[in-house]
Amino acid sequence: MSGKFDQEVNGMTPPRKRATRSPALTAMLMLCAAIGPVTALANKPDAQQKTFIDNLLSQMTLQEKIGQLRMEYAAQGDAPQDMNTAIAAGNVGAMFTHPAANSTDLRRLQAMAVERSRLGIPLFFAGDVIHGRRTIFPINLGQASSWDLRAVEKSARVAAIEATNDGLDMTFAPVLDVSRDPRWGRISEGYGEDTHLASRMGEAAIRGLQRPHLAAPDSLMVCIKHFAGYGAVEGGRDYNTADMSEQRLHQDYLPPFKAAIEAKAGAVMTALSSLNGIPATANGWLLKDLLRTQWQFKGLVISDHGAVAELIDHGVARDGTQAAKAALTAGTQMSMSDRHYRDQLAGLIKQGQVSEAELDGAVRQVLTTKYELGLFDAPYQRLGADAASEQIGQHRAQARDMARRSLVLLKNRNRTLPLHKSMNIALIGPLADNAADMLGSWYANGRPEEVVTLRSGMHQAQAGKGRLRYAKGANIIDDPSALMLLADKHVDIDPSPPAAMLKQALAVARQADVIVAVLGEARGMSHEGASRTELGLPGGQRALLKALSDTGIPVVLVLMNGRPLALDDETKWADAVLETWYSGSEGGNAIADVLFGDYNPSGKLPVTFVRNVGQIPLYYNHLNTGRPFDAINPAPYRSRHFDVDDTPLFPFGFGLSYTQFDVSAPRLSTDRLRPGERLKVRVTVTNQGPLAGETTVQLYLRDLSASVSRPVKELKGFQNIFLEPGAARDLTLEIAPTALAFVDRNLQWVTEPGNFEVMVGLDSHHVKTATFERLP
Repeated sequence: MSGKFDQEVNGMTPPRKRATRSPALTAMLMLCAAIGPVTALANKPDAQQKTFIDNLLSQMTLQEKIGQLRMEYAAQGDAPQDMNTAIAAGNVGAMFTHPAANSTDLRRLQAMAVERSRLGIPLFFAGDVIHGRRTIFPINLGQASSWDLRAVEKSARVAAIEATNDGLDMTFAPVLDVSRDPRWGRISEGYGEDTHLASRMGEAAIRGLQRPHLAAPDSLMVCIKHFAGYGAVEGGRDYNTADMSEQRLHQDYLPPFKAAIEAKAGAVMTALSSLNGIPATANGWLLKDLLRTQWQFKGLVISDHGAVAELIDHGVARDGTQAAKAALTAGTQMSMSDRHYRDQLAGLIKQGQVSEAELDGAVRQVLTTKYELGLFDAPYQRLGADAASEQIGQHRAQARDMARRSLVLLKNRNRTLPLHKSMNIALIGPLADNAADMLGSWYANGRPEEVVTLRSGMHQAQAGKGRLRYAKGANIIDDPSALMLLADKHVDIDPSPPAAMLKQALAVARQADVIVAVLGEARGMSHEGASRTELGLPGGQRALLKALSDTGIPVVLVLMNGRPLALDDETKWADAVLETWYSGSEGGNAIADVLFGDYNPSGKLPVTFVRNVGQIPLYYNHLNTGRPFDAINPAPYRSRHFDVDDTPLFPFGFGLSYTQFDVSAPRLSTDRLRPGERLKVRVTVTNQGPLAGETTVQLYLRDLSASVSRPVKELKGFQNIFLEPGAARDLTLEIAPTALAFVDRNLQWVTEPGNFEVMVGLDSHHVKTATFERLP
C-alpha cells in the first residue's frame, strides 16, 4: 500500500532496531555456504530459499521435525518449566498466545528456541486478532455493515501495527465463514450471509494485515478460517456437522476462501466441524485435492484448537495414533494444542504408516513460513519493547470512524432521530454504561477501562446543553446460570429485584423528552460455543422495552448484539431502531455521533433479520422454487409459512439515512452481451433530502434460465457514494464476464447464453431493473 494510506491510519510504523541473530543460529547457518551472506536471506530468490531450507531440514532429527509441527500455548508471564524444556529441545514449532502475553513474555520464549535449542530454529507467535489488538474496532459483522472496503483495510492495518508491536507474527483471521443462520454464535466473527460481500471484505482485511513483503516488521501474516463450510453447521449449533451438495459448497461457501488464497493469504486453519461426514482436519479432498492441487495454495495449513484429538470424538479415528495419521496424511501440517503429533508421529514413521516424505513436506512448509516472515534473519524483530499501550491513543480516530460507518439505522418513525443535544434524555438499559460488552467476542488485548460507553459518549456530546439521566432498568439476562456453559461467562448482574429496577427506570423515563433504551446481548452470548434457540431480547429486557413504550414518550432502541435478532414486536414498540453491534473502543462516541446527528448513518445490513426463529434459514439469494411465494399476492400452495408474515423483518443490504436517496433505473451499455465483454451499468444517484450523506448502491444479477436453478438475485457489485443535499451523480458499475458464471451439475464453473436481469438499489428488496441477453 502507499505511504499515504499508512499516514491516514497514523500507521507510521515505529522504528525498530534490527535484531541480531543468536550465535547458535549463526553457526548453523554458516554451514549453509551455498546460501551466501545470511543478512540477505529474506531477499534471496526462491532457489536459494529452497537451498537454505533443504540444508536445515537435512540436519534435523526426527523429533526436531515433529517438533516443528506442534503449536502450543504461550501464557501471560513465565512459561511452565516443561514448556521451556520442550522449546529448548526443539520440540515446539510455534505458539498461540494469551491476549495479555506481551513481547517481553514472548521474547523469553523465543530466546529458548533461538539460543538454547540445537539448531536455533525460531518460533512464530500467533493470536486471535479478529477485530483489533488493543484498539478494538467493531466486530466483523459490524465492519461488514459499513460496506466500505477502504475502512475495513484501514482497521486491519491498525490491528497489524499493534499486534506486531506486541510480538505477533500471525493472526487467526480473517474469518470467512458465510453463515445464513443467526442462531450460530460465530456469525459475529464473519462478514455475513453473502459470498461476494465476504470475499471483498476478506480481501480488504488481508491487504491491511499483511504487507506485500511478509518479512516487514509490521506485516501480520493471516491464517484464514475456518476451512470449510463451518458457517453452515446444522441448526446453528456450534461444532455440529455441515452437510450440503458440492455444488452449493463451491458456489456459496468456498469463494471467500478462494479469493483470500488469490490475495496471498499465508495460512489456512481447518474447521472444527465435519463436511459431508468427513472432519475438515482429516479431509484429504478439501486440504489436498482442492486447496493444493486445484487452487495451488503454497502456504501453511494449521488445525483449529485441539482438532486433531477431536478426530476420535468425530468417530474417524480409534485412538491418538489414528488421529495423528489421519490429520497429517490429509494435509494438516501443524497441530494446535497438540499431543498426538508429539506422541504418535515417530512411531508412525518408524512403522511406515506415515512416510518421511509426508513428514518432511509438512516441516518444509513450516520452515518456509518462518523464512517468509523473516524470522531466520531477525527472530526478535517483532519482539522489541512493549508498545501496544502507547498505540491506543494513536488510533482512536480510526476506531471511531469505523464504528460510525458500521451503525445501521433500521427505523426512524416521525424523524425521531437525530436528537437535539438540548433535550432531556433518559438513557436506560443494561448495555448503556457497559464497557466490557462493547468489546464484543475475541477482543484480544482490549481493555474495558479504555472503552467509551454510550453513557459517557452521550454525556460528552451534550456538554451541559441538555440533561442525561441513567437507569439500568433490567439485567441482560434474568437467569445468569444459563450462561455458565459459555466460553465467556462475563455478565454484569445487578442483585436488585427486577421490579425495583423497572420502577426506577420508569421514574427516570417519565422525566424525559425521549428515551434511549440500550438493549441486546452480553458479549459471551454471541461467541464461539454460544448457539441460541431463541433470538429475541431476554425476558427482562423485553418487559422493560414494552413498559418504556407504554409511557407514550418516544423510544429510541439502540441494539448491542453479535447476531441479527428476531425483534418483530420490539421494533413496533420503538419509534427508532439503531443497530450498533459491538462497536469497540470508541463505540460510545460513535453511537452518540449518530444519535445527535453529527454523523449521518450509512450502514447497510450484511445479513437478513428474520421475524422469528421459525423462518430460519431466510436469506436474500435463495432459489425461486417451482411455487414461489409472492408477498404482494399471497396464495395457498406456495413456498411459505402460513402463520407469519414470511418476508424478512429487515432485508439484506437494508439501512436508512437521515436524508433521502434515490437511484434511477439502470442503463446498460448493451442489451446483447457478447462472450468476454464487460457490461457497464449506469445509474444516477440523487440526494433528495436536507442533509449531506453517504449510501451504498448495490448491484444484483439474476440468471433467468440456466441448466441448474439459479438464485432470485445475487450481489455482484457495490459502491459507496457521498452526496451533498440536492446533488446528483452518475455511477457506473461493471459486470465482469466471470460474474455470469455458476457451478453446474458437473461442478464446473460455466457461463451459459440466455437472458439476465440486472437489479440496482439501496438494499436487496427495493430495486430497479433492466434486462440483457448474453449471446452464445
